[in-house]
Amino acid sequence: MLRAMHYSPLVNHLNEAPVSEESSDEDDKECETCRSTGANESSSNSDLSAENTCRPPGINNEDSCEPILSEESKVLLGEQIKQISMHFPPRLTACTWTLEYSTMKHGTSLRTLYRSMQGLDCSTFIVIKDTDGQVFGAFCSSPLRVSDCFYGTGETFLFSFSPELQVFKWTSENSFFVKGNLDSFAFGGGRGIFGLWLDGDLYHGRSHTCDTFNNDILSKTEDFFVHVMEAWALK
Repeated sequence: MLRAMHYSPLVNHLNEAPVSEESSDEDDKECETCRSTGANESSSNSDLSAENTCRPPGINNEDSCEPILSEESKVLLGEQIKQISMHFPPRLTACTWTLEYSTMKHGTSLRTLYRSMQGLDCSTFIVIKDTDGQVFGAFCSSPLRVSDCFYGTGETFLFSFSPELQVFKWTSENSFFVKGNLDSFAFGGGRGIFGLWLDGDLYHGRSHTCDTFNNDILSKTEDFFVHVMEAWALK
């Protein structure tokens, strides 16, 4: 497959928004709530109703310590959520997913995405569905932000459902995890190309095999157009 080797580089002179890259652990009480069946029929029905509002479709109430979503994802199915969460760091296996940004709710603007991440102190998860119906994205150990250089940790990875889940972890070849400015942001890099790149309108993107993750092209073609994008905070 031919690869385009050059396109506009990311701008490096923008101010960095201060964000901590530490992640918080989920309270053990979430798991206890998941396993609880209630002492009587009334309390059981009440607990069941509460669980049904936070469990993603496709994950039943018998599954303990599964991720809990603040609202339904318009991109991922319940089984996909369960599969991808198994590749998160152990501290995030049963975390709460809070939807911080969605192109369906907030429009298509990278600046709005950055604003939604300000003040967060947790890992983030980006998922995209393109106009070809392909689903892919990235996990990052910190919120997305404007940066003068690449940031992130070796926990960062790319993934694609094509249609089966493929996860591309850090190769240790370089530390080009995440880079952002007001015109675009990217995951992974090396030799002038990026594993996943999006423009400032969060509409046009590109994917190439990169040294950081040795990933396959995430979309069906190197260039793609975003249909829906979601950014989740993992707490």
